[in-house]
Amino acid sequence: MPAHPSIFRNTSSMEPLLPTTGRAELADLSVKIFQKSGELRASLPSKSVRQEISRLVCEMNSYYSNLIEGHKTLPRDIEKALHQDFSTQHEERRNQQLSVAHIKTERSMRARLEEYPETDVFSSEFICWLHSEFYSSIPKEEWFTVSEEGKRFPLEPGKLRDHNVDVGKHTPPDHTALEKFFQRFQAFYTDAKLPATDRLIALAAAHHRLAWIHPFGDGNGRVARLQSQAAMITAGLDTEGLYTLSRGLARSRPTYYKHLQEADQPRHSDYDGRGNLSDKALSQFCIYFLTQILDQITFMLNLIEPFKLQERIETHLRFIRLDIDPKMRNHLTKLLRELVIQGEITRGAVPHIVGLKGTASREVIRKALDERLISTSSEKGPLKIHFPSQVLESYFPLLFTDIPTESQ
Repeated sequence: MPAHPSIFRNTSSMEPLLPTTGRAELADLSVKIFQKSGELRASLPSKSVRQEISRLVCEMNSYYSNLIEGHKTLPRDIEKALHQDFSTQHEERRNQQLSVAHIKTERSMRARLEEYPETDVFSSEFICWLHSEFYSSIPKEEWFTVSEEGKRFPLEPGKLRDHNVDVGKHTPPDHTALEKFFQRFQAFYTDAKLPATDRLIALAAAHHRLAWIHPFGDGNGRVARLQSQAAMITAGLDTEGLYTLSRGLARSRPTYYKHLQEADQPRHSDYDGRGNLSDKALSQFCIYFLTQILDQITFMLNLIEPFKLQERIETHLRFIRLDIDPKMRNHLTKLLRELVIQGEITRGAVPHIVGLKGTASREVIRKALDERLISTSSEKGPLKIHFPSQVLESYFPLLFTDIPTESQ
């Protein structure tokens, strides 16, 4: 593709990197996010339950990221794919592979940030690593991208694009200038002089500016969302993975793309900042982005409140699992209610919890394991609560929904 005569090659073309308008609203959102994230982190006393919900949210993250990109993979299909049980239908199998790749990448990202907490998540090295991790989990026949003109370009995991592209009405920077744009991106968003009060706003602004740079031939949206998640982890706002931003973005997908596109636009007048791009549009994007974070933290806070979760588990067993003997349902309810609070219990504690002894209590454990309502690491190991795909609609209503909910 020949270079566009006005294609961006100077890093000043992506200024401003932080909005100056709407600061009061952005500051208010930031305060509320910090408050709510603290509440969410403290809402579940058991580390084991937090870890199990985090596992579920990681799968949910892949589900919603797929939906944002126009692909739908049901929770049960994601669960099957994680056990190497893939569909024989090409499109369904491909969507499963995309979900598994996203889950593997998020897990690798969390492990890396836990081992190396000082990682600069705004660096080109880290962002290219995310891209490499994702595409390395996808079959090589998927390593390509197609331009709007229909021209096919090969794609190498973790490598910046070597050609110019158009993304709707936006023409991203010239591929020969990508390293320069990344240097500016990293220098600004990791600057120690950036006030702590602006860190969350900068995280939101960086999401757009990374999408605007469009560094890769394909996978830019997924990488941008993963990078934002990494930034929230390093900012202490990830709450151990108990919520996902992608759910909010997917449920408002048309609005998400609308704000992304509007923030691509040049400034409208002398009252719209002093940079090349619109300050007001960037501010509106950041307000939208932070609102989604706050909404999703609040949603999960209400959803996983322990006593409400206990009630939904009991309702599921009482009204959905009518195939199970009523007495067994009652015993399972007692066991699961205790696990919601304790997270992990020894097998020796079960007789006291369910009011049965010996063989009878072991039958309750066996039934719970057979139904995958609990898990264990060994035949004599402690018991933990488990959330298989078949209980999600009852335990966590609206966690996985057919979206977007807004009109297209």
